[in-house]
Amino acid sequence: MNDTNQKILQIFKETGALMEGHFILRSGLHSGHFFQCARVCEYLDRVSELVEMLVKKLGDIQVDTVIAPAMGGLVLGQEVARQMGKRFIFAEKQDGNLVLRRNFKLAEGEKVLIVEDVITRGGRVQECIDIVKATGANPVAATVLVDRSEGKAKFEIPCVSLLEFSFPTYEADKLPPELASIPASHPGS
Repeated sequence: MNDTNQKILQIFKETGALMEGHFILRSGLHSGHFFQCARVCEYLDRVSELVEMLVKKLGDIQVDTVIAPAMGGLVLGQEVARQMGKRFIFAEKQDGNLVLRRNFKLAEGEKVLIVEDVITRGGRVQECIDIVKATGANPVAATVLVDRSEGKAKFEIPCVSLLEFSFPTYEADKLPPELASIPASHPGS
């Protein structure tokens, strides 16, 4: 593991964002580890530090607006937009689906960057891509702090992650004994 990845993991550990136990992920899969990025978001200096590294990885990408799904992507998306000097909006749940509310609008052809905290299967990123496309705007890329999909989350746009780090995940009926012996919790996303 390179020094940058070690530094990122250290930030997650120091802020309590990297948890160990038995967790049921939003995807429905079970894991012995959970990235609770909301914990790192308690420390805005650490958020700024992580986002600075993330924005550098994005390179010279041209965007007009940053969108993030609520709740996980809010603080990160706002900080990405701030560091890039761009407008920020967010999608939120309504009747179980992400939608644009609060009179947020995207213009035809507007270049949009999608920001999320962690992906396992990438469902919320895909929902944001669909929202952006439905408005006629142009989703140009997605970016995440942690991609734990093991390369399985694929999108029609580039996706840049600060850290690609996967812990094993399991279907509920295929848990290893050491995980099955621990009560499962839903830590939230």
